[in-house]
Amino acid sequence: MNAKTNDTRQHILDVGYQLVVSKGFTSVGLSELLKAAEVPKGSFYHYFKSKEQFGEALIEDYFSRYIDMLNAHFLESDGTGRERLLSYFERWMAIEEGQCNANKCLVVKLSAEVSDLSDAMRVKLATGATQVVKAIESCIQIGLDDSSIQVASAEESAHLLYHQWIGASLLNKLYQDRSGLQRSFKSTQNMLKAE
Repeated sequence: MNAKTNDTRQHILDVGYQLVVSKGFTSVGLSELLKAAEVPKGSFYHYFKSKEQFGEALIEDYFSRYIDMLNAHFLESDGTGRERLLSYFERWMAIEEGQCNANKCLVVKLSAEVSDLSDAMRVKLATGATQVVKAIESCIQIGLDDSSIQVASAEESAHLLYHQWIGASLLNKLYQDRSGLQRSFKSTQNMLKAE
C-alpha cells in the first residue's frame, strides 16, 4: 500500500473506532461511517470487502495499538512491576478520551454484540484479549522478579485480573457507576501486595 492508500484506510478505521465505541458495531451504518469519514462508498470497498471485514480490521488495529501501549508501559516505564501494573489499572478507571479505559474498550463494547454475529470478529477479539493477558502476565513477572509482587502464578493472576476488570467495566456501563471499578482496584492492590 502506498502512503495515501494507507492513510485513507487508517482514517476510516480511526473514524470507525470512534463511532463503534460510542454506538456499537451493528448500530453504525455504512452511510454514517462514510459521511463521518468523508470518503466515497467506493473507497470503503477498496479497503474492505464487507462490513464484517471492516470489523475484523478495526479489532486488529485497536489491539495492535493497545498492545504497543501496554508493552511500552509495562516494559519501559520506571517503577516496580507492581507500580507499573497499578498505574495501568488506574488509567483503566480514568474517564478520558484515550482508548485504554473502561469506556473506550472494544472488548467490553463488542464481545457480547458480535460474538454471535461473526465468528471471525469473535476470534479477533479473543486473540487480542489473549495478548492483553500475556502483557499483564509479563508485568506480573517483572514484579515477581523485583519482589514487589508475591503471587503463586503470573499466568493465573493475569487471567484473573483481566477477567475481573473486563467484568467490572461491563457492569460500569450497565450501572453507570464506577464503584465496581474502584472495588476492582482495591482487590488488585490486595492481590499484588508483596509479603
